[in-house]
Order: sequence, then structure tokens, then C-alpha cells
Amino acid sequence: MSGALQRLGSFTAVGTVAFVVDISAFNILASGVGVGPITSKVISVVLATGVSWLGSHYVTFREFAGRPKRQEALLFGLTNLAGLGIAAACLAISHYALGLTSPLADNISANVVGVLLGNVFRYIAYRFFVFRPAAQAPEPVCTDRPSPHHRS
Repeated sequence: MSGALQRLGSFTAVGTVAFVVDISAFNILASGVGVGPITSKVISVVLATGVSWLGSHYVTFREFAGRPKRQEALLFGLTNLAGLGIAAACLAISHYALGLTSPLADNISANVVGVLLGNVFRYIAYRFFVFRPAAQAPEPVCTDRPSPHHRS
């Protein structure tokens, strides 16, 4: 159990660092450098995802990492897209289906409920799908049985 708690703490720390990278890069690009907001957000999310993968691969799930890095990174990216979809779905349901359109409601649905549910999904997907030990060759089948035609 302590391994799972350490992993959860590490997952939270890595996510916090990635979040700081995302927010910082976005604000530097959008406000400091004058890059457009959408381009700034795309760049900041790509940078944060890279930081998150590095932390997840080398720290949080290091004992489970066994896939080829390219495959692992692709699965990691797809998992993050699904997590984004969960947050966006929470926002869409709240905003459009329930009619809760205030900035506070949008932030609660996207950045509290959506991020929470997305992170639960990400943790489970990372632990059991993305970061898995390399598939091991099956044990050889014992063929030392006497043949039916062999008499002792």
C-alpha cells in the first residue's frame, strides 16, 4: 500500500510541476512575447505534456516502464487527449446542457470536476495501460514427457 501512496504523491507532484509549466509558458508566450492565445496554449500544453511524461516515466511509474519509449509516449499523449476530452465534456454538459454559463460555473465544471475526473482517468490509464512492464516471453513448455510409444 505504501508503494501506491508514494506513486499517488509522485503523480500529484509531477502533475503540479506540469501545471506550473503550462500556466507559466502560456502567460510568457501570450503576454510577454505576444504570441496569440490559441498558439500559446497549444505550445504550453505540449511543453507541460512533455514534462509530465518525463516525470511519469522516470519517477512515478519507473518500475512499470517497459514499452519502447516511442510507443509509451504515443499512448501517453492519447491518454492525455482522452483526459482533456473528459474535462471538455464536463464543461459542455454544465454550460450547454445544464445552462450554467457563469465564469464560476465554467471554472468549476472544467477546472475542478473535469480536471479531477480527468486525473483519475489518467492515473488509472498510466498505471495499468501506458506504463506496463515489457511483455515477457512465455515460459517454455516442458517436452520431457515420454512419448506414447516409449516403454520403460
